[in-house]
Amino acid sequence: MVIHALLAASLAFTSLPAQAAAVDCSRVKCLALTFDDGPGKYTNALLKALAKERAKATFFLVGKRVEKMPGMAKKIVARGHAIGNHTYSHAWLPSLSDDEILEELKVTQEVIEKATGQRPDMYRPPYGKTDERVLGVATQVDLSEILWTGTTLDWSLKDTKKIKAAVLKLAKRDGVILMHDVVPETVKVMPEVLRELKKRGYHLVTVPVLLRGKGPKPGVTYP
Repeated sequence: MVIHALLAASLAFTSLPAQAAAVDCSRVKCLALTFDDGPGKYTNALLKALAKERAKATFFLVGKRVEKMPGMAKKIVARGHAIGNHTYSHAWLPSLSDDEILEELKVTQEVIEKATGQRPDMYRPPYGKTDERVLGVATQVDLSEILWTGTTLDWSLKDTKKIKAAVLKLAKRDGVILMHDVVPETVKVMPEVLRELKKRGYHLVTVPVLLRGKGPKPGVTYP
């Protein structure tokens, strides 16, 4: 009986860190960092930086890239980050027919689920190009639409100092910041960015955590 009691106490104790790790964004200052267009050859370095600072992020994955790097997509999920659909070919969705949009999203859902065991409930339209018709088609695949409160334009800046400055300028409570894990300068400067954001009191969380249990819901655009 004593052994059983000790084992139960041990199990209860080991569960505490997970409970303590829960973040209530209604009580603390939260920020969601999001990374598009991966997985790519710099994604692993980004995952290491996030792990070191105990930060979580959201990755919007391109289907054809997941096909090439399924192990990396699986690793993103295993590390506790959130994932979303970023279409199969990084398509300009409003220019496509309904059937073509549906195909871009459905195939990516299947590819991501096969690689990670998880079926996304979020998507982000490439280039942020969307409209009511696109969102309507996405709803058929049970996807919510995730945009952003600010974009670093890191793909254009390609400069670590400028990217860091952009992130810090865009940072605000309940913000959603767009970056790309295929931009090497973004990944290189991320350790500095994460440390500075934490110093400023931000809890770096996934988009679902940021939504405080109120989403994501199919057919709804956030933020």
